[in-house]
Amino acid sequence: MSTTRTIAHNTIVQLIGKAISTLLGLIALGIMGRYLGQEQFGWYITTISFLQFVGIVMDFGLIPVTAQMLSEPAWEKQRLLQNLLGYRFITAILFLAIAPAAALFFPYPRDVKIAIGFSTISFLAVAMNQIFIGYYQTKLQMHVQAIGEVIGRIVLIVCLWAFIAAHASYLWVMATLVFSSVAYTMVLWAIARSQTKISFAYDKEIWLSITKKMWPIAISIIFNVVYLKGDVILLSLFREQTEVGLYGAAYRVLDILGQTAMMIMGVMLPLLTFAWSRDKKEEFKYRLQQAFDIMMLFSLPITVGIMILATPIMSLVFGPEFGIAGPVLAVLALAVFAVFVGAIFGHAAVAIDRQKNTIWIYASTAVFTLIGYLLFIPKYGMTGAAWMTAFSEIYAGLMLLYVIRHFSGVTPSFKLFFKCIYATIAMSVTILLVPQWHVLILIGIGAVIYAGALYALGGISKKTIKEIASIKSAPPSS
Repeated sequence: MSTTRTIAHNTIVQLIGKAISTLLGLIALGIMGRYLGQEQFGWYITTISFLQFVGIVMDFGLIPVTAQMLSEPAWEKQRLLQNLLGYRFITAILFLAIAPAAALFFPYPRDVKIAIGFSTISFLAVAMNQIFIGYYQTKLQMHVQAIGEVIGRIVLIVCLWAFIAAHASYLWVMATLVFSSVAYTMVLWAIARSQTKISFAYDKEIWLSITKKMWPIAISIIFNVVYLKGDVILLSLFREQTEVGLYGAAYRVLDILGQTAMMIMGVMLPLLTFAWSRDKKEEFKYRLQQAFDIMMLFSLPITVGIMILATPIMSLVFGPEFGIAGPVLAVLALAVFAVFVGAIFGHAAVAIDRQKNTIWIYASTAVFTLIGYLLFIPKYGMTGAAWMTAFSEIYAGLMLLYVIRHFSGVTPSFKLFFKCIYATIAMSVTILLVPQWHVLILIGIGAVIYAGALYALGGISKKTIKEIASIKSAPPSS
């Protein structure tokens, strides 16, 4: 099987898995939103955002670093994996221990502080997943992540159903997140263990190499956390928890779609790294174009579709009382497109080992966005937060494009991009003609019109469809 087909199969399995897990995740969020109401859903958003603030800081970019290092010939793979696991576990424990203590100094309800304490277990599990995801990326086995994520979401919904049926409190609802994350990690761990020896190891030379690889990403991520989670943290300090709940519900849609962008680029990163590290410039150019085309193929219709259907989407997922957050989601949809763009060129920076040259982007984004948050959140609340979030992602995405173009000498072709725009316009016009129809019907019709228009425009060829549809399996060519 060709590398293209291997990537296609891997991506399709991931997309199917992501579609299922996204649906289950939205169902879970809808259940929580309806059961908890605006105020206690705000507690949930505050708890998760506080831990995500710490979690992003301790991220260190270990998913792309793992994929990058395992794609390079420098270290024996099993030895490297064991050291990566050990490195991740120790750093996660150290950072997560800070979160419950820090939460005591914030003016949050008592139950929120308790939830922050025990939910660190969930984030420890997520932290360990980073290494396994990087491992499966290099193996082109990202279907394993999809399986694990789906199982985790099923555990989440089953536990939610059981606790809500028993009229459980907010804290028990939050406990379901811990069970879900642990189940997800157990799946990834078990399958990796069947392929290689899984244990923790400390090799000073490897740990130093990991640190050298990840510190530019880590610094960038520290700046990232300011504009990625600073909005919710500041909103929780300046506004009522009800408004936090409304904004957080809209932002969760952005979160889910952002994960899809990272998943797609996770497939491409080892291939980009392989080509660049072996000085195969034409292959690198081809892979970067593939990544750009795939991301534009999905991001444009998703962005415009959300902008048009924002209010009915919020009402459908979270309940009618959350419909007033529709305009906020429409603004955040702009950030969705920018997240896809940023994912392409952020991963490309890792592939060509230019993480250090992107630090100024994240630093300047953090400064501009933090100033905006402090100016606009106290006055405009969640609307101000949404516009500054959109600005931050657009600015970062454009600057990353500039850096990659400068250092790689590669500028993606916009041929398919413009065809996607025309297909998106056709989709949008169709949806706007029948606004009274149910949102699920409109989403289905929009998807069909978009795919049909893109096919008619030659954006997707019969050859590509036939190759992707092939079920013959063989290892990828290099």
